[in-house]
Amino acid sequence: MINTADILETISMIREENLDIRTITMGISLFDCVSDDEGRLCDKVYDKITRSAKDLVATGEAIAKDYGIPIVNKRVSVTPVSLIGGALTPDGYMRLARTLDRAAETLGINFIGGYSALVHKGMTPSERNMISVIPEALAETSKVCSSVNVATTKAGINMDAIKLMGSAIKRAAYLTRDNNSIGCAKLVVFANVPEDNPFMAGAFCGVGEPDKVINVGVSGPGAVSSAIKRAGNCDLSALADVIKKTAFKITRVGQLVATEASKRLGVPFGIVDLSLAPTPAIGDSVARILENMGLEVCGGYGTTAALAMLNDAVKKGGVMASSHVGGLSGAFIPVSEDEGMIAAAKSGALTLEKLEAMTAVCSVGLDMIAVPGDTSEDVICGMIADEISIGVANTKTTAVRVIPAYGKQAGDEVSFGGLLGSAPVMNISQGSPSVFINRGGRIPAPIHSLKN
Repeated sequence: MINTADILETISMIREENLDIRTITMGISLFDCVSDDEGRLCDKVYDKITRSAKDLVATGEAIAKDYGIPIVNKRVSVTPVSLIGGALTPDGYMRLARTLDRAAETLGINFIGGYSALVHKGMTPSERNMISVIPEALAETSKVCSSVNVATTKAGINMDAIKLMGSAIKRAAYLTRDNNSIGCAKLVVFANVPEDNPFMAGAFCGVGEPDKVINVGVSGPGAVSSAIKRAGNCDLSALADVIKKTAFKITRVGQLVATEASKRLGVPFGIVDLSLAPTPAIGDSVARILENMGLEVCGGYGTTAALAMLNDAVKKGGVMASSHVGGLSGAFIPVSEDEGMIAAAKSGALTLEKLEAMTAVCSVGLDMIAVPGDTSEDVICGMIADEISIGVANTKTTAVRVIPAYGKQAGDEVSFGGLLGSAPVMNISQGSPSVFINRGGRIPAPIHSLKN
């Protein structure tokens, strides 16, 4: 039972510390839209999405007004389209992408996720067709987001899929070169993808989800950072308690909004995703949290340990506040979206190698990282494979959202605007893993996957 008094303490967080509901995301199943006729499929998809989410934006705005809680984004996620595409040709998948974009425009939502495929153990012809046009789909649409799951701890790593994704990322960068290769910012490659994630670009409505569902993503790096400052020079056990208590309060806000949205829309409540998702705004940075914990600069020695502690405390506080915490839930480290990460990367304190180490203990992975535009497909595939391996070996979700910024070199900067921020182009090793990547096949699942 939610008591409004439980969230009164968060008023100062909302007013002064950038606490917000980052997104209300409605998941919509498209399995009942399947049709052998391409036109009929697209018509049914458009009708189902626009009918199901017709009140989403208005409801989000009404809840924000009634409770005084900023709700930044209203989004929709759908069944991975490769699961409903059947015999669609590449042209058919392009038509479906345009349909999703048109539905999003009609609804007035920020993004629509689910232009996705799950290929961790193999690929059907339909999935190959869909993946083959991801770059063109992202270039021709403004609100469509895409994700591909290429590995799980149970199945191992599909290196053939990783090779396709390296090519897709390079083509997406080229096709959106006139806009700082922004197409790549809407494309993420996963291991162990969660099916109830409300955050883009990885959101989709998984096969175990109901016909419609409400998932809420909460964010509060500024609130956590301020709480740590107020705690002063306490020991680490006490500091962990401070973070847990703050995460509890933040999650209660998310629980309230999710419950209210579910009731008003007549749609089941799914999960609250308590992810410390930063923004480019001053005071809304995960990097600054780590520095307030005692680091001189994010990226220096001690960063991974501090991030591990932060991530664990956030999750412990969240699960006490809601019985339905899900999605990713933890600390995000997207370079372009975090003012402190941007500063650390520009100074040289934060390198790609250190970011990779940090992803072993936090949510997601190598996120919103700009690299030189002439980086080869094989090197990008190697980056993906390394990060995906961390997820598989540690039975956790990891992901790669990398932008080979067309025409840019290390030291340059690319700007994406809004919450996507701007990123320094990072220097990376150009040693080619092409022989390894081109062996193809599947890296077997680790021995600890055998738990049955």
